[in-house]
Amino acid sequence: MPTDRTTDFLRELLVRQLTTWLPAALHRSRRATVALAGVDAASAEAALRLVAAHGDQVRGRQVTVLVLAAAADLPARLGPIEAELPAEVTVHLLPGDPYRLPVAVKAAGAAGAPLFSFVDLPGAVTPKLLTAATNGRTGELLLHTGDSARYVLVSAGFPLVAEVAPVLPGGEAAGVIAFGSRSDRSLEAVRDALWAVGADLDVRYRDPLDPTGTTVDVVGDPDLEPLAHELLAELRAGGSRPVTELRRHTLTATVYRAADANQALADLLDAGDVRREREAGRLAGDEIITLAR
Repeated sequence: MPTDRTTDFLRELLVRQLTTWLPAALHRSRRATVALAGVDAASAEAALRLVAAHGDQVRGRQVTVLVLAAAADLPARLGPIEAELPAEVTVHLLPGDPYRLPVAVKAAGAAGAPLFSFVDLPGAVTPKLLTAATNGRTGELLLHTGDSARYVLVSAGFPLVAEVAPVLPGGEAAGVIAFGSRSDRSLEAVRDALWAVGADLDVRYRDPLDPTGTTVDVVGDPDLEPLAHELLAELRAGGSRPVTELRRHTLTATVYRAADANQALADLLDAGDVRREREAGRLAGDEIITLAR
C-alpha cells in the first residue's frame, strides 16, 4: 500500500495532469472519459472537483468519470460533489481492483473518444489492462506501479512512453510513475506536472532503469550536465537530429523537461560541441543539430 506521502504526491500529480488533459480533450471531441483505478477517496474527490471547475467547457459535451476502487466510503464522500456537477457529467462508482478497468471502460462506451486513465497498480501490469487504456488510438495512461513499465507500455501500443522513479524526502522510494501517450504535447505536460509537484513536495526523480540510482533535484535551476552528455550520446548514436527529436528523446529517455533540452543544447553550442543550421535566433523545432567533432 502507498504511504500517505506517496498518496499525496499521486493526488497532486493527478490533478495537475487532468487540468491540462480535460480542456484539450473537450476541444477536440464532444465526449471524453476519465478512468480512475485504484485511487483513494480523497483523490477521487479532487478529480471530481476538477471536472466541476471546468463546468463551462463541459457544457454541450459528454464527460464520463469512472471510479474503480475498493473504498467503502466512496458513495458517501462523492455524493455531495456529484450533486454540483453539470448534467453532462456522468459518474460511475465501481467496486473492485484496477484490473477491472477493461470491463469498466467497455461498459462506459469510451471507445472512439479521448480516454485518460489514472491507475495505481499494486501488482503486475497486464496486457489486457494496457490494451484497455490505449482505447484504440485515443487513450492516455498515467500509471503508478512498483517497477519500470516502459517496455510493456510500448508493446501495448503507446508510441510515446516516459517514466520516473520519485524519491520522497528522507530517501523514501515511491515506486515508478509511467506515462503512455501519442501526443508530444501531453508528454511535455506530464513532465512539467511532475517537476511542479516535485518542487512543491520536495521530491527528487531518478531513471528507474539507471543502475547508478542518480537523482535529479527539480527545485531551482537543474544541473543539465547529465542531460548534455545524454544528448551528445544520442547524436553520436543516431547522427544529426532536429531539435524536436532531441526534445522528445529528453522526455522519453531522461527525467528532464523539454525546456531543459533547449538549454542543454544552447550550452553545447556555446561550448562548441555541436553545430546548428542557423547562425542566430531561437532554436526552432525543425533546426538540425550536428556534432561538431
